[in-house]
Amino acid sequence: MRVDLLALTPEALAALSNRGLVKRAAREIEEAPPELTADADGTLHGAYADGPVATLPPGGLDRGGCTCGATGVCRHVVGLVLAYQADQAHPAGGSPVEPVPTPVVEWSPGEFDDGALEARIGARLLNAARRARRAGYLARIHRPTAADPAPRVELGSATVRFLVPHDLGFVHTDAVAGARDDVLALAVWAFRAADERAPGERDVRVDVGGAPAGDDPDPGRPALAALRLADEVLLGGAVHVGAGLGAAIADVRQRLDRANLRWPLLAVDDLAGQLEAYRDRGSRYAPERLAAVVAELHARHRAVANRGGSLRARVLGTEEAAETPLRRARLDSLGCRVRAIGTAAAGDELRVVEVFFAHADSATTLVLRRAWTSSNPGAETAPVLARRRLSGMTVAQLAAGTVVTESAIRSASRTIRLATSRIAKTTVTPSAGAWDALPDALLVRDLTALATELDRLPPRMVRPRVEAELVRVVRVAGVRSLAYAPGAQRLDAVIADEKGGTATISLTHTSVSPGALDAMAAALDGRQGPVRFVSGTVRRGGGGVVIDPLAFALEDGTLVVPDLAGPATGTAAPAGIAEWPGASPEPFQDALDGALALLAEVPHRGLRHLPPTFGDRLRDAGDALARTGLHRAATALAAFRAAIGPDPGDPAVQAWTDAYLRLSITADLR
Repeated sequence: MRVDLLALTPEALAALSNRGLVKRAAREIEEAPPELTADADGTLHGAYADGPVATLPPGGLDRGGCTCGATGVCRHVVGLVLAYQADQAHPAGGSPVEPVPTPVVEWSPGEFDDGALEARIGARLLNAARRARRAGYLARIHRPTAADPAPRVELGSATVRFLVPHDLGFVHTDAVAGARDDVLALAVWAFRAADERAPGERDVRVDVGGAPAGDDPDPGRPALAALRLADEVLLGGAVHVGAGLGAAIADVRQRLDRANLRWPLLAVDDLAGQLEAYRDRGSRYAPERLAAVVAELHARHRAVANRGGSLRARVLGTEEAAETPLRRARLDSLGCRVRAIGTAAAGDELRVVEVFFAHADSATTLVLRRAWTSSNPGAETAPVLARRRLSGMTVAQLAAGTVVTESAIRSASRTIRLATSRIAKTTVTPSAGAWDALPDALLVRDLTALATELDRLPPRMVRPRVEAELVRVVRVAGVRSLAYAPGAQRLDAVIADEKGGTATISLTHTSVSPGALDAMAAALDGRQGPVRFVSGTVRRGGGGVVIDPLAFALEDGTLVVPDLAGPATGTAAPAGIAEWPGASPEPFQDALDGALALLAEVPHRGLRHLPPTFGDRLRDAGDALARTGLHRAATALAAFRAAIGPDPGDPAVQAWTDAYLRLSITADLR
């Protein structure tokens, strides 16, 4: 008996082939099932009435073959599995066997040894996986449950699911076959590590391989080279470093890329982008952004320089592939964000469109980004951008649709691009916002639990540098209130979940999306029917959860994308919404914002070029922090003030980093 084939569910078969193939095969074997025969070694044969003969030996669906001439897994091989399952469930001459629920098999893929891995993927790929293990990688382990009996591993580059207990032949990854086949070994090793460290936990994160990074005296280490680059910017300042750092930046980027340190590499890219924007006098430059990147490089180094106190792979991104082609993927749109970014050219602006997709197979959110230069910014608003085309489809279709594609390529930062190909197809159908089936990692039913999750996150500067990290879909049980602040041109709505937990949806008017506030108001005021879900970026703010909305899914299946909506009443209060003056200034927030803005001037001007009055301004900012009760933040500011002197060096760099990190983390927790 082929126990492996009996363990395959229709969902597992669809994952190993595709859903359309499974449906077609099921229809065909219902009309004319193949004649089944089996060899002594378990190889199964199925002869179809119209001629094709499918063969499936033990070891996996990909080892099957068929005389029909199709490449890869064809409908006849899938039909052979379904016919065998039907034959075993209804023995010839007997009564049909009543289906029984499949019990959860408690097993771990960590049971496979390296010999079994080599037999499956080959010595070359196993050695490639060993190199990745030496660098270290982060994995999230999900053990079997009744809801999902297939154990799975979430890696940086792919999600690996073991569909048949105790069998390496039926493993599914969301990466294209042949692109990252070494992930099978990485997933097995991750389960081994989890079995040793947390054998009883259903959901556990583990850091696999690598070595704790101490203070390395070798100045050629890529992470230390990036740190020296950040220090040079901090000491000299964007105003003074000029174009002389171009060669140094290119060298550091190459070192980081070779060492597969993805998150520091992306941070250095941001650093280079800010310096370039300043040289070009572009409005993309912001001292606050430059300061955050410099502090981030220091924070990541500190997090892994404590001999094991942090998950090295998570902080440095060592497990991340630069790009991973995805096999056939279903992407559910979660809405769109439209932004206007200035450029160096007078009168020109960039229009940036970001479409967010839920990829249920990997329980992640992916971002499709595209920018256009506009010489007439006043006319190039969101309704016009909605008609622009991406990969043969309009932005509006992508932002409110379900995409099925064979050409998606995912980057380490979770952006995607849809490659153009005559073979690999991409289709889009309208979405009804049926987000109930999204995995728990993306769908929020309990806002109180979400607030706890946000509180437990590591500091932003050492978290993985992934796009849309905190984009979620929130189930809405009711809308408590709607209010418009004219001064801020902001619409706020308080929503509740089924347990009574609340969150605030907050959207601010922008000229590039003139109809966004009206679209949000219309979606929430009940005139179009109840709202079922809201998608957006979640964050902490004002002691609660705040959602920056991307889309609203209504009860009647309508999907509302505010950023692409046409203008209605401009910037006036949306009809029927009460106006309120907005929150009164908070001394706590004012003191914190003022201190952070002051510290952000340092990498802009340079530690070596601070004006004589800067120390007095630091003292005043520290006093303001102390008056609001932030005494440790005030002490950190005072320590930095004492370190800046006529010839600042490493002590001043470290003192600035201490102060900026403390204030930044305090701001994130407000």
